[in-house]
Amino acid sequence: MEPGRRPQLPAGGGKAVWRALEYLRRYKLETAGALVSLLLVSATNLAAPQLVRLAIDHGIARGEANTVLAAVGGLVGIALARGLFNFLQGYLAERVSQGVAFDLRDALFVRIQRLSFSYYDQAQTGQLLTRLTNDVEQVRTFVGTGVVQLAASLVMLVGCAVLLLSINPVLAVTALASIAPILWLLRNFVMKMGPLFGKIQGTLSRLNTVLQEDLRGIRVVHAFSGEAREAARYQRINQELLGHNLGIIEAISSNFPFVNFFANLGTLVVVGVGGLLIFRDKLSLGELLAFNSYLGFLMMPLMTLGFIAAQISRAGASALRVFELLDTQVEVADKPGATPLPSVQGRVEFRDVRFRYAGSEREILRGVSFVAEPGQLVAILGTTGSGKSTIINLLPRFYDATGGAVLLDGHDVREVTLSSLRSQIGVVLQDALLFSGTVRENIAYGRPEATREQIEAAAQAAQAAEFIAGLPQGYDTVVGERGVGLSGGQRQRLAIARALLTDPRLLILDDSTSAVDAETEAAIQGALDRLMRGANRTAIVIAQRISTVRDANLILVLDEGKVVAQGTHEQLLATSPLYNEILGSQLQPGTAEAA
Repeated sequence: MEPGRRPQLPAGGGKAVWRALEYLRRYKLETAGALVSLLLVSATNLAAPQLVRLAIDHGIARGEANTVLAAVGGLVGIALARGLFNFLQGYLAERVSQGVAFDLRDALFVRIQRLSFSYYDQAQTGQLLTRLTNDVEQVRTFVGTGVVQLAASLVMLVGCAVLLLSINPVLAVTALASIAPILWLLRNFVMKMGPLFGKIQGTLSRLNTVLQEDLRGIRVVHAFSGEAREAARYQRINQELLGHNLGIIEAISSNFPFVNFFANLGTLVVVGVGGLLIFRDKLSLGELLAFNSYLGFLMMPLMTLGFIAAQISRAGASALRVFELLDTQVEVADKPGATPLPSVQGRVEFRDVRFRYAGSEREILRGVSFVAEPGQLVAILGTTGSGKSTIINLLPRFYDATGGAVLLDGHDVREVTLSSLRSQIGVVLQDALLFSGTVRENIAYGRPEATREQIEAAAQAAQAAEFIAGLPQGYDTVVGERGVGLSGGQRQRLAIARALLTDPRLLILDDSTSAVDAETEAAIQGALDRLMRGANRTAIVIAQRISTVRDANLILVLDEGKVVAQGTHEQLLATSPLYNEILGSQLQPGTAEAA
């Protein structure tokens, strides 16, 4: 889009604005009511100067008191009607805008919940928060007030122009010519504002990203005395945001004094030329006052249109960012014709599996193959970056393999529905994340309908019941955001209880016992072993302790994305140098060794 041709919207911003307006279809009655109220407000505004003209020309000039009283009564009625219709228009427009904002926020949150892990590997949390909050608010403001003001301005513009020409065409042309430079000024104003709004939204996203990172890593910041560096980083982006906002103020300040100048010049022209026409009996005093009123009404929509054009630019930039997120492809989703996964026994097979992250040429897994039979405990070991976490991420389809197949009881996990797959897998991730809520709610997160007895049984199995009993309100104790207030071991045991409560046939544990002491680990491992053996569950564990690998039925040793050795603890001790090296350098002693 060439500068100087038209108001600059971000590429695709115009389409994004129209798409946002399509959300008005759900609120047809409210939208229609707001527009009708708007037309009635405009009609009352345009009628008022005519009553003033009537009172002067047919009442005061002729000494007819009844005409003056009738005009005054009409003005009172117009004022009451205008107040009523203004209220209806504002109320209905705000209802519509809040509804559209609700729909957008709801759609964005649903999309965020469905997006694949590969998206979050590249996305910044601060930018997502900005899109759900500030960008949605910018779209809401335009839909709620901008559209109504745009319609009102167009109606007033056309109405005033018609009435000016009907009163006196010569005076109308003269007055309009004197205020024509205002159009050029407003055009320049819009051209400056459009790009600035896009920059403001982008900079605000970066600022929120820095804030979110600092809040999340505040302990690290304090630990390394990084307060001054973080403050300087925040200040740099904040200063950039200030510069963009000051650019908007500069655009307003450098244009609108001239707008007011030409508006006042128009009034002077009307009074001067209109006075001459009155002296020549070609215009009455009432008509001159009405004409001047309509000229004032004409100025307001012109200036409003300038602001609305800038608002459209801002809404376009925000709408583009909102719909960019809504249109993001969900890479891991149910395939057409996907079938529910039957109740599984727990047989896991990796068949020549390959995987690389989106945008990367490096393969993380290179032809991984193994079979875990139902009820087996499988321990995964390997060098750093060998693909241990990737293996357990492929089973519940957090990612899809780029080659080969992952099978559960002979079913390719890509051919079954995600809900039926994940409902039969219990996952304890390396970061034992808890939500802000009660202990009971966190344990029952995967099974909200669980009874108190079932929740307490899961906590008992995960060796969490004792410390929960010591909390101020027991299971009703509210834990802070991300489990703040609990130790790492306590959070981990709650995460294990959460997984066990779903009664999974396949249990995946990523470093699940590394944050607890040896005594607690022994209790957890004993409970897990009884549960897995008794219920014939399959468990796959990224092992960090010798006791875990010693009890495993199958150990996989990974190196550079390949399974370089597999077998039992005794077999690998005798045949795998890498396994022996990992035992000596990476794994921590278990309970027995510590004793």
